[in-house]
Amino acid sequence: MTLMTATPVLSVRHAHKRFGAVHALRDVGLDAYRGEVLALLGDNGAGKSTLVKCISGVHSLDEGEILLDGEPTALHSPATARDAGIETVYQDLALFDNLTPAQNFYCGRELSYPNWLPRPLRFLRKRPMDREAAAVIERLKVRLPKFDAPVALMSGGQRQAIAVARATVFARKLVILDEPTAALGVRESRKVLDLIAQLRDEGNAVILITHNMEHVVELADRAVVLRQGLKVGELKPERANQQDMVAMIVGAEA
Repeated sequence: MTLMTATPVLSVRHAHKRFGAVHALRDVGLDAYRGEVLALLGDNGAGKSTLVKCISGVHSLDEGEILLDGEPTALHSPATARDAGIETVYQDLALFDNLTPAQNFYCGRELSYPNWLPRPLRFLRKRPMDREAAAVIERLKVRLPKFDAPVALMSGGQRQAIAVARATVFARKLVILDEPTAALGVRESRKVLDLIAQLRDEGNAVILITHNMEHVVELADRAVVLRQGLKVGELKPERANQQDMVAMIVGAEA
C-alpha cells in the first residue's frame, strides 16, 4: 500500500540536455510522489543517468525545469540537491572502506560544536552521530556483524544497505537508487528490495533505476521508460504487461 499525496514531491518538466552534438534528453517529464517507488527504465544510452544527474545537481538542464513540492528549484550542484533533500545512491556506493557506518553516514556533514567556531576548529559530536546512525539502521532492520567495524569488513548487501540507510538520514524529499542490486546475490538482493519497500511504506519518494524487470514488477508503483533521450511510455508495472515494458525499452514489438 502506498501513501501517495496529490502534489508530486518532484516534477521534471520539458527537460533538455545536450553534450555537444548529442541530445541526451529531449523534452522529458516525470513526477515522483511520496509513498511510491517510481521505476526509471531504459537501455544503456537511453538518458536515465543523465536525467538522474540533472536531478542530483551533477548536471544542469539546458532547457526545462525541476520542481520540488510544486516550487521551481535550481539544482546547480550535488550540495544544492542534498540541501534540498535529494539523496542519490550510485552503483559504486561511494563509501569509505576504512570508516564505520556512522562515520560514513556523516562524512562531510559531521555534527559539531560550538557553532560560533569555524567548522574546521569545532569538536565532533560523536555520540549523537553514533546514536542517530544506530537508530536508522535498527529502524530499517539492517543486520550488521558489528556496528563499529569498518565497512570494508562487510558484505556487498550490508554495504548497499548502509548506503541506502545513509541516504534516508538526509533525504527529506527523494531517494534515488541506481542499480542497487546489480552486484548482489539473490539473498542480499532480497534484503535490499525489502529495504526499498520499507522506505516507500514509510512515505519516502523513491526513484529506482534497474534492468531487472522482476524487481520492477514487484516494487514499482509506476514505471517511466526512456529511449534515446525521449520518454516513450509510462505505465503501472504488472506481470501481464512486462513484455510491453521490454518492448518500449528496446523499441520493438512485444
